Amino acid sequence: MPNCYARIIGDEESRIVHVAETNVSAGDERTYERDLWTYIARFLDGRSLVMLGATSKWFNNVIMQECIWKFACLRDLQVPDPGQVAFGWSKLYASTFDGSHSYMFRQQKKHIDWMRIGAFSFDSDVAFLSERLSPPVKIPKQEIIDEMLQSCGACLLRKVKTGIWIAGTVKNLQLVRCPVCDQEKCEGTMQMLDARHIELFLSQGYQDGSWDYELIGSHEIKKRVRRAYGAIFDFKYLTSKTTAGVFNCKSWIGKANDFQPKAIIALHAVAVNTNLQENQAGILIKYHIMRAGAEGEVVSIRISQQLL
Repeated sequence: MPNCYARIIGDEESRIVHVAETNVSAGDERTYERDLWTYIARFLDGRSLVMLGATSKWFNNVIMQECIWKFACLRDLQVPDPGQVAFGWSKLYASTFDGSHSYMFRQQKKHIDWMRIGAFSFDSDVAFLSERLSPPVKIPKQEIIDEMLQSCGACLLRKVKTGIWIAGTVKNLQLVRCPVCDQEKCEGTMQMLDARHIELFLSQGYQDGSWDYELIGSHEIKKRVRRAYGAIFDFKYLTSKTTAGVFNCKSWIGKANDFQPKAIIALHAVAVNTNLQENQAGILIKYHIMRAGAEGEVVSIRISQQLL
């Protein structure tokens, strides 16, 4: 084991111990010591990183390296590297984990009890949205989304922003007032699968309110419905082994008398299910999206099922 040499510098309030494996001249050991703390930071969660950075200016400079926050973000979200991103990784980490996703879109006083499911990735720009998870999967051939939904309960959505997406749902669906409801008579009983690009909350269009949700399709199932499903897939991986578990419904949807929402996350897909209480009228299913401008990429997707 090599010898270690230490040198203490600074005043009483900000003294730093510089470490090196050999007895080097003052200043030459800094690179080794900085790399050491960069390595240690890989084992700390976001809160611990912030606390360490607050101890001194030197530690703050070390901890605020983008490579550290990128590693922490990908580690905590359990997703692969998306490549280039539009914002710094420290900002992306903060917007992802600061609790902002628990509030209704631009209405922070209206808490909707949003529950994070997890993160998944879009490698392609085509999404497969479905309200049915029973194989075999039917790929819609129609061009109009409403026609796709009517024919097979699924649709293809193009021009989706690639990268990391954060998915969530609403807790206790039998009690929560619908945040996207426009029915005159509504008892607030619904399920909502909500997915947002990781950069959404930092984007100017979101912050100034110029981006908003639009309804792209809806239809009714006017008969007794036992379960409400909602799923979002990267179409490129629809038949991949990485998404096979989503279609194995019995492994995750819960027992028939369990009315709390259940969800599953995969590398390139997310799905949610709620077992419904006795109903006769059926459900209304809506598909909303948000674009980054009038003709921009899709940056948020919502699938909601509401009892009629």
